[in-house]
Amino acid sequence: MPDADAGDFQERFYTSFDGLRLYARDYRPDEAATAGRLPVICLPGLTRNTRDFHPLALLLSRDTAMPRRVIALDSRGRGNSTRDENKANYNLAIEAGDVITACTALGIERAIFIGTSRGGLILHLIATTRPDLLEAVILNDIGPVIEAEGLVRIRDYLNSSRKPADWNEAVDILKETHGASFTALGEHDWREMALALYHDVGERPVADFDPAIAEQLKSVDFSQPLPDLWSQFESLSPLPLMVIRGENSTLLSEETVREMAHRHSGLTSVIAEGQGHAPLLHLASIPTAIQAFLAACR
Repeated sequence: MPDADAGDFQERFYTSFDGLRLYARDYRPDEAATAGRLPVICLPGLTRNTRDFHPLALLLSRDTAMPRRVIALDSRGRGNSTRDENKANYNLAIEAGDVITACTALGIERAIFIGTSRGGLILHLIATTRPDLLEAVILNDIGPVIEAEGLVRIRDYLNSSRKPADWNEAVDILKETHGASFTALGEHDWREMALALYHDVGERPVADFDPAIAEQLKSVDFSQPLPDLWSQFESLSPLPLMVIRGENSTLLSEETVREMAHRHSGLTSVIAEGQGHAPLLHLASIPTAIQAFLAACR
């Protein structure tokens, strides 16, 4: 199964504070076309990578009215970024530091950020440590409270022993695992999801992340309440903020979104109909909602 056309973006590499080679995709329109508009930086979920954002990045960077530079990052241990020998470094604080390093390396002083799942948690931390980087934030199916039910589900399917023998089976596994919560997806969408999650090793799809990242979830004590990030969420209050919730999400609850709206009076809330965790951002009306949000940003 082929990857995206590399001509659509520049491949960029930079070095973390501890010497890891980290990867980014840089969708960069002609500078004159962006007319001084700030770039969009996309942060993927727990075990995901830059490929999740490819269709959206093309839409935003090629927008005929208001194109923007779009940068998507592979966190350490995911996609084309180096795997970390110190598995303890797969944590939010270290990964937030890597995002800040990426901004420095790519010459970004301020940007609009989109964070899917774990990427959104990272943005909560950046809001407290480097708020100057944030012009506006879009949180994709994530907030200050994580529902245990959703995290247990992620733990179980990431640590499943079933591995696809070919690309057709990879698609079948995704349908069996997520089909009930992603009723909006068509056959092409499922194949795009497989392409985003797996990479090709000898014509066989292999999950494109360090297995140690999924292994960490086995140590979570779900008999205890999960920690929340409400104090960090308060640091997002001065910013334009959008939250996208999958209609069938088990990770981000409607109750949490209501409380987010109570604490952030300007919150823009969008439902990704027929999607679970985490919504594909290029489907149905979601791109239009994102573009409208971006149009109000500089």
